[in-house]
Amino acid sequence: MLIQNFQEYFKKLFSGQQSKKIKILSTLSIGWIILIGYLVWWNGLKSLSLDKGFRWDEWFWFGIVPAISPYIFYFIWKNKTSDE
Repeated sequence: MLIQNFQEYFKKLFSGQQSKKIKILSTLSIGWIILIGYLVWWNGLKSLSLDKGFRWDEWFWFGIVPAISPYIFYFIWKNKTSDE
């Protein structure tokens, strides 16, 4: 059921049927993921260690999880009778 809600949300988001508030929040989340990805990449290049690779675990925990968790909480606590 939760996966179906996510699928419906993404269909509405990319079809342009969402409200301006949802579009702004989604844009902020995507921007956050990109910003954290850039910072992780930059810190990897500037590190003193020999490994200059991208640190996927940092990007996941500091970029993806904080950007996605509000939506997960929203779908968990959303009132089933509301049509937002």
